Amino acid sequence: MIFFKHLLLATTFLLVIGSNSIAQQPAKDIENLKAAEAVMAQPFEEGPFHPNSEELKRIPCPEWFRDAKFGIWSHWTPASVPGLDNGYPTDMYHQGSVDYKYHLAHYGHPSEKGFRAVIESWKAEKFDPEALMKKYVAAGAKYFFTISCHHDNFDNYASSYTRWNAVEMGPHRDIVGEWEKATRKYNLHFGISSHADRAWVYYKGSYGADTSGEKSGVPYDGNDPEYWSLYQKPHGPKDKPSPEFISLWYARHREMVDKYKPDLLYFDGSLPFDKEAGLKLAAHFYNVNAAKHNGNPEAVINVKGNFGIRDYERGEADTIKSVPWQDDTSLGGWFFLNTESTLKNDRMSHTKTTATVIHTLADVVSKNGNLLMNFPQYGDGSLYPECEQVLAELAKWMPINGEAIFGTRPWITFGEGPTIIKAGYMNEPKAPFTAQDIRFTTKGNTLYAIILGWPGDGATVNIKSLAKGLATKEVKSIKLLGSDKKIKFIQDTDGLKAVLPMQQPCDYAVVLKME
Repeated sequence: MIFFKHLLLATTFLLVIGSNSIAQQPAKDIENLKAAEAVMAQPFEEGPFHPNSEELKRIPCPEWFRDAKFGIWSHWTPASVPGLDNGYPTDMYHQGSVDYKYHLAHYGHPSEKGFRAVIESWKAEKFDPEALMKKYVAAGAKYFFTISCHHDNFDNYASSYTRWNAVEMGPHRDIVGEWEKATRKYNLHFGISSHADRAWVYYKGSYGADTSGEKSGVPYDGNDPEYWSLYQKPHGPKDKPSPEFISLWYARHREMVDKYKPDLLYFDGSLPFDKEAGLKLAAHFYNVNAAKHNGNPEAVINVKGNFGIRDYERGEADTIKSVPWQDDTSLGGWFFLNTESTLKNDRMSHTKTTATVIHTLADVVSKNGNLLMNFPQYGDGSLYPECEQVLAELAKWMPINGEAIFGTRPWITFGEGPTIIKAGYMNEPKAPFTAQDIRFTTKGNTLYAIILGWPGDGATVNIKSLAKGLATKEVKSIKLLGSDKKIKFIQDTDGLKAVLPMQQPCDYAVVLKME
């Protein structure tokens, strides 16, 4: 009932906004829509791949992705400026919420200064992608993702189909283009994530109005046609995305693929609008990528559905998967969270320690997966101290132990130990791993046992999975990565017992390399 009351208010607003005429959408927005519809109407070009689901599903995962194992994500948009929670652009339109009160105090009332005011406050004045990329490479990243458009419908690049983009507004910089240039300079694979399909319902609160107080009944700015190209024309909560919305989605993403030629695409859900536009975009993406690689695509599409490489947001597998997969998560909240955040005490918003990142990476890789980790940035583009610390500590651990991660494949079992992992989305482990937890990876005839902690100076580690009669091969030699001390060991029916040296070579996790 409240929603329809808000729609009535919106209709009244449209009739009275001008004393002499009914409000119209800006000519530029109409021009952009017509251009997008023209792109959508074009017949699909010739190429080795076509908008056919079964055909595209047969494209194999490239070996580079299986070797890469670790990626870093810049989950950074205008919402990083207020730093309240992951849903600020929609929650700020809920009267009485923390986000609403914050917006009222810092920007103004949503009827006059909606989320578009946050966009203009995003200046990215300390954004230095090359300096950040140097830190990411040192920390072990082999691929990198940036956001092209979050749920807020704001493009972080020079879009030809919407004026709501980072070149025309806010930072006045091509964020995606600058990230792409820095990524290529350091020879990482470049990925772009998109959440733009969510924009259809994300701003539904902007069509409403306060229900009490001095601004009661005054429509929020989502009712003004001047801003419909950002918020969408007011519609019901069950209305399907309009053909115009889908055309704009397709044209924007096709342009993004053509401009930046990413190696990876990430969608926050299943493949958006698959029959209307998603398959057409996917086929175009594979064709563009194949043209770079002598007709053989080396591209990856990450989705949370039955297409491409399956992605588990803040979640893991409980066993070895037969096909590659990805866990995407964040060091803290998806955006920088300030001290006023309602999520600051939430389990998923706690900043992960270096140990948690390394242990998660080992667990994921042992099960045939990759880890994509977001390091949140302030609105100005810099990293906050916890991110800097974890990156610096990863840069110390990776040179010693990276060979047990990169270019490896799963063993016959992923590991052993007391910590139990439950599979699924949004299901990160609550209990930390221990020094009794071991994860296995392989490379040729080499088996790596990653011990998720330090059992103690001179301690004897018993790897039960390598007991005689269970192990497929006899272990000939053992080395502790980062140490020049000889490792004494014995392999019997109880397991493989290895005596560690009196000094641990690194923090957080150690690796026994076995031939």
